[in-house]
Amino acid sequence: MKEKLQDIYEKLDQKLQAECARVGESIPYIPENGRYRKDMREVNDSWWTNGFWAGMLWQMYQSTGNEAYKKTAEYSEAALSKAMERYVGLHHDVGFQFLHTAVADYRLTGKEKAKVTGLHAANLLAGRFNVTGEYLRAWNLDRSGWMIVDSLMNIPLLYWAGNELNDPRYADIADRHAHTAIRVLQREDGSCNHIAIFDPATGEMLECPGGQGYGPGSSWSRGQAWAIYGFALAFMHTGQQEYLDAAKRTAHYFLSNIALTGYVPLTDFRAPEEPVSWDTTAGACAACGLLQISEMVPDFEKPLYYDSGVKMLMALAENHCNWNPEEDGILQNGTVAYGKEGETHVPIIYGDYFFTEGILRLLNKGFMIW
Repeated sequence: MKEKLQDIYEKLDQKLQAECARVGESIPYIPENGRYRKDMREVNDSWWTNGFWAGMLWQMYQSTGNEAYKKTAEYSEAALSKAMERYVGLHHDVGFQFLHTAVADYRLTGKEKAKVTGLHAANLLAGRFNVTGEYLRAWNLDRSGWMIVDSLMNIPLLYWAGNELNDPRYADIADRHAHTAIRVLQREDGSCNHIAIFDPATGEMLECPGGQGYGPGSSWSRGQAWAIYGFALAFMHTGQQEYLDAAKRTAHYFLSNIALTGYVPLTDFRAPEEPVSWDTTAGACAACGLLQISEMVPDFEKPLYYDSGVKMLMALAENHCNWNPEEDGILQNGTVAYGKEGETHVPIIYGDYFFTEGILRLLNKGFMIW
């Protein structure tokens, strides 16, 4: 296994160095015909995925010391800092954006300016808290009553800010949101809704629409992955047992489903058999969550989570990776949303990020970016 992991790591390094040279100052998202052709700085500088490229590069900088990774990551940080100044367009996903850029920079280099940018992002996220409903509102425009499972992956930004400032208000907001997620998003069988809609004035929960999955009551696999890893990270930051229990419930549900499909998840676990739709990005994220859980449970429980995470990452590495350094995008067959034309079975930047994080975890070469 060690030799196999080292081989994957060397291929990652080779491919990402080649991508850095091609991408330059751009921010990539989804390659077209093997190349990153759109620069997300020009398409939408506040797009929610704009931090993952830098996050992957900071992980590689940490493991290799290659200054090219650091320099390229700083380009994304500069672009997102401009988006912060503009403010309009930013929303609940500032955790994804700034934990992987400014906060990662600060953690690895101690740069004070990066710390300040991260704190601005945390305050923006805290300002989205609905006090009556006890949730962080999702997106902008007319969605003031919406919360989504994705935000569990953004609340580590609040835990970080609270620790930096020695201010319990940030963790309190994160905890209240996480408690609400357990109450209204997680189902009894461990599966999770993607979205819950509240009356923003009274806090009354109104409905749970389908979101990016097949439909209402379905089970969008990346949403399940957000829950596994998000609840696990909440436990890591707080030690509150209910978060670990929630992470394990969704993990058990997830593992039961992927056991039927070779440890690679379908886009939705409750959808028609045809057409077959895979989402490897959900598998990569969930694998990272399982590895995190394995570090926090008693010894006799560890193999279930660790070994399952390894199986998932190996299934992706062996069957769903493009290692050609002349082509962009590593993890293939990612799907943005069920049935979304043009964004089904494609490489997606966050899939590459979570796959890279997972492999580095197994090699003890990464760092905790969350």
